[in-house]
Amino acid sequence: MRALLPLFAIALVLPACGQQQDAANNDAADDAIGIPVKGVDRGQKGQPAPDAKFLDPDGGEISLADFKGTPVLVNLWATWCAPCVKELPTINAITREHDKDGTLGVIAVSQDMGEQGSVEAFLAKLKVDDLGAYHDPKMALSGALNAQVLPTTILYDADGKEVWRYVGDLDWTSDEARKLLAEVPAAGKG
Repeated sequence: MRALLPLFAIALVLPACGQQQDAANNDAADDAIGIPVKGVDRGQKGQPAPDAKFLDPDGGEISLADFKGTPVLVNLWATWCAPCVKELPTINAITREHDKDGTLGVIAVSQDMGEQGSVEAFLAKLKVDDLGAYHDPKMALSGALNAQVLPTTILYDADGKEVWRYVGDLDWTSDEARKLLAEVPAAGKG
């Protein structure tokens, strides 16, 4: 009987190892076929910001070209997206920080199809008061950026060229985020 116990234990462990390997293979396969993986993606570096139109907090049309001359961090989010809602307060915090020094514009663009007033009310309810209610009810910006996952946050240099994008949620007040934001290039240096 004692001789069977080690064999039984090995039989239990081997399938678990196979499952871990399968998960790793699935991640590699997902990456190979273009399914976004959470984290930093530098694959679009140097690409110009799209000219897709979305709404500014006053309801007027705007595009990323309107921010040219200042580096800008663009966060794509939605009210129905739990990871988006989780990270919004941290986006709000860095907005406050960078508004003081003027080194980085920060905009969070809602991808909700509802009315802009509902986005304003949602931000007010969360007490996220330093972000304007930018709104893209037609999802033109996320479509032009091929953003397949929300949230997705993209850093553009002052010349309107993509530096990197972060797929998934992140605490934008964390050390990891500070290191990424330290990559903000000045105009003409992208």
